[in-house]
This record gives sequence, C-alpha cells and structure tokens, in this order.
Amino acid sequence: MLLADISTPASESPLGLVGALCFGVVVGYITYRTLARTTDKAAITDLATVIGAVGGGTALTLWGPSDGSLFGLYSIGLVVGMVLYLVASLVLRGKDTTGTVLGGDGPLSG
Repeated sequence: MLLADISTPASESPLGLVGALCFGVVVGYITYRTLARTTDKAAITDLATVIGAVGGGTALTLWGPSDGSLFGLYSIGLVVGMVLYLVASLVLRGKDTTGTVLGGDGPLSG
C-alpha cells in the first residue's frame, strides 16, 4: 500500500501545531471574506489566494522535513503578513477604509 510508505512523526512538534493553527486561521479568514464579499466581478480568481496558500503549505508538508517545522514557519509567516497588512492599512488608509476593505458586511462595490 502506497500510504504505508509515508512516515509521520510520532508526536507533532509545538512549532508544527502552532503553524497548523495559524494556517487554518489565515485560510479560513481569506475564504470566508472572499465568499462573503463576492460580487459579479469577483470569481475564481479571488479564491486563487486561498489555493496558493494551500498549495504552498502542501508543498512544504510533502517535501519538507517530517517534523513539520517548515510548514509551521510558513503558516506563522502567513499570519504575520496578514497582521502587518492590517497595521499598514490602518496607518495608510485609516480605520473606516480598512474596516470596509477587511471586515465590512456586504459585498464591495466595484
């Protein structure tokens, strides 16, 4: 059986567990906001961000070290990037525009 050849660590490292949590937060948030704010102009291309993040995580899991350290660091980097984007948006655009872009209810008007 092919799956029997895949080795997994007996216990996941703390870095891998934190990374998995971060990865879930980022992918879940991006997917939710994309689906909740979909308009006629928003399409599959909006979900490309999610597909890219999942693809990167998958590649690191398949070809990275078996302890999950690269996946953990990648996922933590996704969360850090998301937070830095939020901070930069608040500084450059202000609270009202940032709230509309990142968290306002209803679809964006194009």
